[in-house]
Amino acid sequence: MRCIFCNKFDTDVVETRPSDESSVVRRRRECGGCLRRFTTYERVEQLPLMVIKRDGRHERFDRNKLLKGILKSTEKTRISLEIAEEIVTKVETKLKQEDGTDVESQKIGAIVADKLKKIDKVAYIRFASVFRRFVDVEEFKQEIRAIA
Repeated sequence: MRCIFCNKFDTDVVETRPSDESSVVRRRRECGGCLRRFTTYERVEQLPLMVIKRDGRHERFDRNKLLKGILKSTEKTRISLEIAEEIVTKVETKLKQEDGTDVESQKIGAIVADKLKKIDKVAYIRFASVFRRFVDVEEFKQEIRAIA
């Protein structure tokens, strides 16, 4: 590592510890040339999560897009913004742990629907109607009967 003060490559690590985030390592370094100390942070580069859309297209996972969809379905319910954000975080974590980098949009929708079903039935029905593409009232009725 090059010294940030004198640009020499003669630096030693004098202290290493994980930072508050578990994915980051903090290193204290000392330059053998100018004897000054500085701190660096090391983090693992993660591959982006890619969503495979129904038509086969791939697009980068977008937390905000998912949050917007959840917020639309939770409008005028008891689900707060904080709970919606927590759902997004849990979904993203689950996908990264289980699926690596590519995941089908239907799987994301199913996970969100399952989480909403446990919290608020109205929000679940709203979300499921878009996610499952309900086309008539009978589909709504069937879903309502299934959760009642």
